[in-house]
Amino acid sequence: MKIWIATGGTGGHVFPALSVANELARRGHKITISTDGRVMKMVQDGKPKTARVAFVWASGVGAKSKVKQMVALSKIGISAVALILRFLFNRPDRVVAFGGYASVPAVFAAHVWKIPTYLHEQNAAIGRANKFALRWVKTLMTSFETVDGLPKQTKIKVVYTGLPVRSDFINNSNAPLKHENKILVTGGSLGAQILDDIVPIAVSEMKNKKIFVTHQTRPENVEKLQRFYAEHKIHANVLSFIRDMASSIIDADLIIGRSGASTVIELETIGRPAILVPLNINPDQAANAASFEKLGGGFAIAQDKFSAKWLSSTLDELFDNPARLDKMAKKSYVKNLAVEKIADTITQA
Repeated sequence: MKIWIATGGTGGHVFPALSVANELARRGHKITISTDGRVMKMVQDGKPKTARVAFVWASGVGAKSKVKQMVALSKIGISAVALILRFLFNRPDRVVAFGGYASVPAVFAAHVWKIPTYLHEQNAAIGRANKFALRWVKTLMTSFETVDGLPKQTKIKVVYTGLPVRSDFINNSNAPLKHENKILVTGGSLGAQILDDIVPIAVSEMKNKKIFVTHQTRPENVEKLQRFYAEHKIHANVLSFIRDMASSIIDADLIIGRSGASTVIELETIGRPAILVPLNINPDQAANAASFEKLGGGFAIAQDKFSAKWLSSTLDELFDNPARLDKMAKKSYVKNLAVEKIADTITQA
């Protein structure tokens, strides 16, 4: 079977696509992956050896400038026409899209030629690009059991598959807590500044002082945070980059961070309690965090309510009750069979 996989834009769209591409190639299918220039190297490095890569011209349409929006739409339109012509002479049996505007041209071209098309949504609220592309697909695969924002009147088949994660997370599924009083803070971006502002103060105000913090932050904040933790006699390791995130999550008794889809699914795969603070301008993150909280794995707290006082008292309560942390860890765990489920859905339909 010839399968066309459409991805691009960010690593959050690319990694799941590559995981599925490798599984489908292992099963003997012929794979072509289309992507834009922003992540071309990532695709080239991670693709199956036998897979081909096709370039699409695309960029996000979310810019405030009307001119930039028109340019972005023009790129998508040109790429769609190019793929329509390409599919005329070399038509795939299936098209699978993993979100982002770089996947829209392939979805539209598949619609023109009536090629069975599958769309994967990584968040618990459907993204703009996927919502736009829904009109041309019959099957939507989801990372979460429920997805906000789907049209009420729709004939689309929705299949809950989960979201692929790296093997180092899969290999440590449902790992028991170590109860070493360790907190992991996953910052590191401009949007995570509030974690740098609140977490160190909250930890310094805890009654329980036997806490070890691993704190990921932006490079320019490393020295300042190191100094703060040292002055308050808090054992902390402040890093600008965590090379082995799976091991860091496994070692932690509690994670504090944003709620991107990959982060939440990684927590669920290993089984770790967390305090999630959704980016306040991102409804996708709010939906992801709410889904995690509903499992019983932790707290989803809005940014405007995330204070040092609240966090300090919450941390004291949790670390004074290890049985509660264990219970949250068990509830957060969700067995991850996403790669197999996605591959099966595509090939067995």
